[in-house]
Amino acid sequence: MGIILSCCKSADEDLLTPDAETRRRLQAEAAEKRTRDAENRGIKDPAKVQRLQKKAEELERREQEAMRSGNTNAPLRWQVN
Repeated sequence: MGIILSCCKSADEDLLTPDAETRRRLQAEAAEKRTRDAENRGIKDPAKVQRLQKKAEELERREQEAMRSGNTNAPLRWQVN
């Protein structure tokens, strides 16, 4: 019975493929979603991880600025007696 009804429909209803630009946009969105999911996999609190990363970057930036300015008092020094 499905065979008989399939001849009554137009061919346009079967082919619902989006144009190239829409397809590219959807693929890019899917790739970004996969990337976000992969970054957050296994992390309970993503906001905490981001805060820790920003804090580490800020610390690294401060250390680099101290080295550029010629500051001989580095924040971390080993003392050997």
